[in-house]
Amino acid sequence: MTLTELRYLVNLDKERHFGRAAERSFVSQPTLSVAVKKLEDELGVALFERNRGEARPTPVGARIIEQARRVLTEARRIEDIANQGGDALSGPLRLGAIYTVGPYMLPQLVPALRKSAPNMPLVIEENYTSVLLDQLRDSEVDVALIALPMDVAGLNAWPVYDESFVVMMPPDHVLADEVEIPAAQLAYHPLLLLGPGHCFREQVIEACPKCVDPDADGPRPQTGSSLETIRHMVVSGLGITVLPEASVKNRPDDGGLVARPFKPPAPQRQIALVWRKTFPRFKAIALLRDTLLGCNIHGVRFLPDAPVQSA
Repeated sequence: MTLTELRYLVNLDKERHFGRAAERSFVSQPTLSVAVKKLEDELGVALFERNRGEARPTPVGARIIEQARRVLTEARRIEDIANQGGDALSGPLRLGAIYTVGPYMLPQLVPALRKSAPNMPLVIEENYTSVLLDQLRDSEVDVALIALPMDVAGLNAWPVYDESFVVMMPPDHVLADEVEIPAAQLAYHPLLLLGPGHCFREQVIEACPKCVDPDADGPRPQTGSSLETIRHMVVSGLGITVLPEASVKNRPDDGGLVARPFKPPAPQRQIALVWRKTFPRFKAIALLRDTLLGCNIHGVRFLPDAPVQSA
């Protein structure tokens, strides 16, 4: 039994599919399948129920996978302890970012951090908030940029900036003549939202619950896979959308779209760096935050004096 085999188990449990688990593990599907079968033979129990490439853990398999997670976490802590004796700004830093932050923050962050910490390359993972939090707790990423409020139990959170939401629409839309848009108005116009799993979708719905109310009189919202895809659909005349202001102010053009602020109280979010309490490279976290604060990012309100929050 090896750490690599245990990692295969955990990845297969996350993906519930041999092909996707193999991709996640950077190996071929036969390699992962053989390793899992070898471990099952060694332990004398079936760890997964298989059905046409899909896999679900058996009851005993679920218990073994949970133990495997703990073993892998402890193994990574050995690496963390070793790193405490070295240069905190030397060696890769595994940075996670939610999909609605990365494309607008990374173009400035990466070259700036390269100058200030040339020996600390970034390994970047974009994903949903829930996945990034799991990866943080499983020591698969070191630090992540996510939106608060969020359950960050067992983690540290350091706010970086606040960001308001804006309504995007074609210039000939009836709402384009408005100076401010009441959130409740969204329910009466064709609205484009991110799909389930995106925390930004939930934040928009929180601002206008009637947008997804099946008993409401307005049109049902449609979904897109990314903010950029939704933007293109708005340009095509399919409807209007809500975007974080940084995604509007930090791109070369908006295809002729216009942005309007919400009528107060305007919906907004807070973006923070989140990391494990046991992560030893605090100097790297501090430099990452200082570099973010030094970026010329438009449409946000930086929080240089915000304290670290420990949950």
